[in-house]
Amino acid sequence: MAVTIKELAKALDAEFWGDGAIRVTGAGEPGQVDPVGPDGGQLALAMAPRYADAIRPGSVAILAQGMDPEAMGLKAAIFAPRPRLVLAGLTRAFDPGPDIAPGIHPSAVIDPSASIGEGAAIGPFVVVGADVVIGPGARIGPHVSIGRGSRIGRDAILHPGARVAHGVTAGDRLILQPNAVIGGDGFSFVTPEESGIEEIRRTLGDRAQIKAQHWTRIHSLGGVELGDDVEVGANSTIDRGTIRATRVGSGTKIDNLVQLGHNVVVGRDCLLCGHVGVAGSVTIGDRVVLAGKVGVSDNVSIGDDVIAGGATKIFTRVPAGRVILGNPAVKMETQMEIQKAMRRLPRFAQQLAQLQQTVTRLLEKG
Repeated sequence: MAVTIKELAKALDAEFWGDGAIRVTGAGEPGQVDPVGPDGGQLALAMAPRYADAIRPGSVAILAQGMDPEAMGLKAAIFAPRPRLVLAGLTRAFDPGPDIAPGIHPSAVIDPSASIGEGAAIGPFVVVGADVVIGPGARIGPHVSIGRGSRIGRDAILHPGARVAHGVTAGDRLILQPNAVIGGDGFSFVTPEESGIEEIRRTLGDRAQIKAQHWTRIHSLGGVELGDDVEVGANSTIDRGTIRATRVGSGTKIDNLVQLGHNVVVGRDCLLCGHVGVAGSVTIGDRVVLAGKVGVSDNVSIGDDVIAGGATKIFTRVPAGRVILGNPAVKMETQMEIQKAMRRLPRFAQQLAQLQQTVTRLLEKG
């Protein structure tokens, strides 16, 4: 694929400088991009002044506002008012997506009652269950399975090995990375008598008597509902609800190795980063960011616009707009003070030991 500098700048809603007719075939780091030839070349991504020295004269580049392409000896440049946003558009323009041939592969197993939208592509060894609906333009990679009654919106991309269980509803432009699992059973079990877990919750740690217990499964009758423009990372899992559906709002992006438990509700435009674990029946508001390894205890409510720093552990309700950090989670500024105090502890211990020695000597003299 190749586009001209002028076409690319228009697609990115950005300004360009120099020869707009030069053809661009891809993008690369400044030090790895050669000068353009007769057939064009790659675009150097130099969206900050610190990359300027690595740019080779005669090449083309994306630059930050205020950088001087003429002084760098460039043949053309595109200016990025917000570099990462331009990068998003640029990578989208050059990403061919998964290699899934148009049409339905002969090895795919599709129930006769399933409905496949116009222009959808179904790869090898795909299994599509009864009453499934797959929207127009969807691309379903090899070894994907979609359970009975599930609905996948238009222009979805399901990468190889993704699993969609029965009774899942997904909006348009869903992306499932390899081996994502949507709609597995929730982790719900009960004992005939009060369990050890229930006991220590009630007593805050006291145990009267430890006795044998047998766990009985609570079956998951709810489904999973995903909004439009949801992305789920590789090897992430979203469990189905017990009675009502587990829900993820439109625009939410979920990283690799994330677990959402049964009955969880996630709002719109959230970011859930790698290794996040959300226990059952948690409610998460809109535009919430949970950084890597954040854990959320069950039945907790997190308000809109909350940001939780890496490895934060959330055990209680978090009000809207709060920035939190630590285990257990507290306001970020409070956690910073706690960290400062902890670094002072060895010095305080030394001072305390000295004071104890002084007091002992004074008592001995008295």
